[in-house]
Amino acid sequence: MRIYITGASCAGVTTLGHNLACSLNLRHVDVDDFYWLPTNPPFTTKRPPAERVCLIEQALGDQGWVLTGSFDGWGDALIAHVDLIVFVITPTPVRLERLAAREQQRFGNRIAPGGDMHAIHLAFREWASQYDDPAFSSRSRVRHEAWLSRQTAPVLRVDGERSAEDMLAHTLRAVARGPHTTGHRGLADNR
Repeated sequence: MRIYITGASCAGVTTLGHNLACSLNLRHVDVDDFYWLPTNPPFTTKRPPAERVCLIEQALGDQGWVLTGSFDGWGDALIAHVDLIVFVITPTPVRLERLAAREQQRFGNRIAPGGDMHAIHLAFREWASQYDDPAFSSRSRVRHEAWLSRQTAPVLRVDGERSAEDMLAHTLRAVARGPHTTGHRGLADNR
């Protein structure tokens, strides 16, 4: 089984991926672990796309896996033969609350005014806040929906406001039912 989980930043994609991989005894690989070069402060230098793809391919291996994150066009070859795509949908205010809590936990005073990551944090928050804006030219809901409409693999939509346990249970039920039960154009509802 090969499952790709995507959505907006702080939607719950990585958490669902980790929990799903543990439940199904599959390898979990997150795109963000390969997107950025290791720098201090972090998240300042992008790794070249070809290098990202190569490293992710190596990490995935030949067995089943759960891959989480967003490619936005540069890594589609990695999921050409995926069994299921899971799209986590979470309202922007909820995502921004999660983003603030996560960044505070990870970086503490580094993101506070005067900290070496304050400007990076503010820029990330501004970028993440625009996901639902149809005019936003970067990773956005509009771009995700357009990409999803072109996929041949079944797509399961999951409500990211639900608890981690509910999201996992919903996804496991869809996996157990198989791709033939996902509905019109491969889209599943959120039951």
